[in-house]
This record gives sequence, C-alpha cells and structure tokens, in this order.
Amino acid sequence: MIVLLTGASGFLGRRLGLALLKAGHHVICAMRQPPSAPEPGLPMRYVQADFERDLEVADWMPRLAGVDAVVNAAGILREQDGQSFANIHVRGPCALFAACAAAGVSRVLQVSALGADEQARTGYHLSKKAADDYLCSLPLASVAVVQPSLIYGPGGGSARLFTTLASLPLIALPGGGRQQVQPVHVDDVVQAVVALLEQDEVRGRVPLVGPRPVSLRDYLAALRQGLRLGRARFLPVPQALVGLAARLGSRLPNSLLDRDSWSMLQRGNTADPLPTQRLLGRAPRGPEDFIEPAERPVLRQTARLTWLLPLLRLSVALVWIVTGIVSLGLYPVQDSLALLARSGVPAALAPTLLYGAALLDLALGVATLLMKRRRRLWLVQAALMLFYTAIITLRLPEFWLHPYGPILKNLPLLGVLWLLYELEDEEAG
Repeated sequence: MIVLLTGASGFLGRRLGLALLKAGHHVICAMRQPPSAPEPGLPMRYVQADFERDLEVADWMPRLAGVDAVVNAAGILREQDGQSFANIHVRGPCALFAACAAAGVSRVLQVSALGADEQARTGYHLSKKAADDYLCSLPLASVAVVQPSLIYGPGGGSARLFTTLASLPLIALPGGGRQQVQPVHVDDVVQAVVALLEQDEVRGRVPLVGPRPVSLRDYLAALRQGLRLGRARFLPVPQALVGLAARLGSRLPNSLLDRDSWSMLQRGNTADPLPTQRLLGRAPRGPEDFIEPAERPVLRQTARLTWLLPLLRLSVALVWIVTGIVSLGLYPVQDSLALLARSGVPAALAPTLLYGAALLDLALGVATLLMKRRRRLWLVQAALMLFYTAIITLRLPEFWLHPYGPILKNLPLLGVLWLLYELEDEEAG
C-alpha cells in the first residue's frame, strides 16, 4: 500500500515509518519541515504539511493522490506557542479525515490515547476524543482508532520522566504510588499498528496496553531494576503537595508534570490486554523487560544526568549568590577592604571594587538560575574564577596553604564549569 504518515518525525512516527517500509509498504511522510532528500537506504517520499496551518479539506486533497491508507501519528502532550490542541488534535486531523472520505482513501488509522473516552476531562484527552469521534462517523471502509497507554521507548517523554524518577536515590511517590498504569513498549505499539493497518474492514477503538496493570510504585521499581541501580527507596508525597507542584509545572514550558498529566495519572490508565495480544500474536512486553541490556548504560547515565545537571547548576548558582551576599556586608567590610589593599588595590577604589564584584557575583548566580542557554555564561564564570585565583596567587599566596582550602576549592568548581560547558549543547538542543 501507499501510506501517508503524519507525525513522521515524532517519537512514534519515526518508528512507524521504518516499520511500514520493512513491511513492504510505500511511505509518504507528511512533515512541517521535510528533508530535502531521503536518508540513504530509506526510500521514503516527503510532503510538507502542518496541522496548525492545513485546516481545510482542500489543503489535503493534493497530498492524497494515489494514497491507499493514512496513519495519523501527530500529537502534542502540552500546548505551547504555535501549537494548540484545537488545531493539531482536532481541526487539522478532521480536515484530513474528511479529505480521505472525499478522495476515496479506504483505510485510515488514528493514533489516539487511552483515556480519550466519555470520562475524559483534560484538554489533551478531550481533543483526541473529538477527532476520534469524527473519524468514526465518516463513511470509510476501514477505520481504526488505536489508544495506547503510557508508551515506553528510548527518546520518549514518558520514558524520560519515569526512568529519571526511577534513578533517584529517594523516589518521591505521589499519594504513595498506588495509581494504576499499564505501560506498553513502543516496539509493541508499532507492530500492533502495522498489523491493524493490514487488516480488512476494521472499525472502532483498539486499546494498546502492556500485559497487566501495575501500580506506579511497582512500575518505577521495575525500571530501576532494569537500570541495575539496586533496590528502590520510596518517599510518599501527599497528593495536595503534588497538586501544588503540578500547578507550578503548568507555568513552565518544558515541565512533564502539570495539572493535566497529574489528573490523568490519578485517573489511572488501564485496559484489557487481549486486543493487543491478538494483534501481536503473543503477550506484550512487561515493564521488567522494557530496558534492553545494550541500552542500559546509556539510559542509566541519561537518567542520572537529567537530575544531576540541574543540581550542579543550582550548587554553582548558590556559590555565586552566597559569595555576593557575604561580600556585601556579612563578612566585615573593613576586613574585605584590608584584603583588597594587600592585593594592591588603591584605597579610593577599594569600596567600588568590593561592592561591584559582589553585585557581579550576584548577577552571575541569578543568570545561572534563569538563563536557558548558558554556554557563554560558563566561560565568563570560569574566566572570572581564574582571574580571582591568579590575583590571590600573586598577592595573597598564603591562602593556598589555608587549612580550609578556600583557593583549592576553585579546582573542582572549574571542573564542574567545564562539565556544564561540554554538556550544554546536548542539553539545550
């Protein structure tokens, strides 16, 4: 078949495109920014499409010429500037589905979400349900709405969140971690979607889930075991406190915890595994088998760095901020001026340099907390630290022999800044 695949550059879409090619289908990838040429060895075609812009049936008709089937794998977890549930989940897909009916496309498969049903309350679930309902109402020969549970897979947002939580020395559990989930591996989702697309006259909703429901506590314990990080230690967190954190997370653009995600987790995410098992011809993979041995070292390091890097940034910020506050007067000003005099600073300039340096330290600390791209900031901080170290070495060398090692401590701090500098591109990209 010739298959038009939307969301082809996403976490699930990329894998679906490869699986459809492997199954012998011809794939047309609809993307906002298609590459100028296919990757070597991947005979895919590309068309430019954007659910935020292509909201009319006429926008999709030219792209459906000769197409036998459509798979819509586009979606967002949170609304951001230029990306809304109303367009990406509802208006754009509904225009595409209507165009399929007008163009005589025989098969349409929509990737929705478990929970997009009559009990839906969040904007994510409600928008998915609206498109699902519209698709099922159209006079198409074969219509399937797959509803995956939490999808685990390298590079996925859900996997990143839960492996990070599982890697913590002390794992915070909202409400004791009794919430029921039924995570499914991305490879099983891809295999099930391809199998479903190849079936004749399919109609309706199909849940895609793991082999059994598990509590959030047991899921995190299984992931930690898969990462080979030892026994999990848990800290129950009151639901009211998690709700407050979710409200705060709703104000942060990249937070995976917000009011909707907390609401969906509280509701639970489970279904009958039999439809998934029938499509796969076997039982789906359980959480204890999610992490492949070959993937384990990279996943373990990535999970730890996800929380260690913010901790390092916070510690660096506190060093600058506390140093600035101490220099502004907590440390006796006359003693600070005396040190400046011994460093060769003229008495008339000493107060200006003292308070100017203190304010600079404070500014560097605040910038460390607030700036999104910090590569140049790390260089500035390292240069200033080296400058301070050089002056002290020349004018106050006795501080190298101080029992508390105030200058020696600059060496590990410089190492931390170097680490943050080297990892900044990867993190920001």
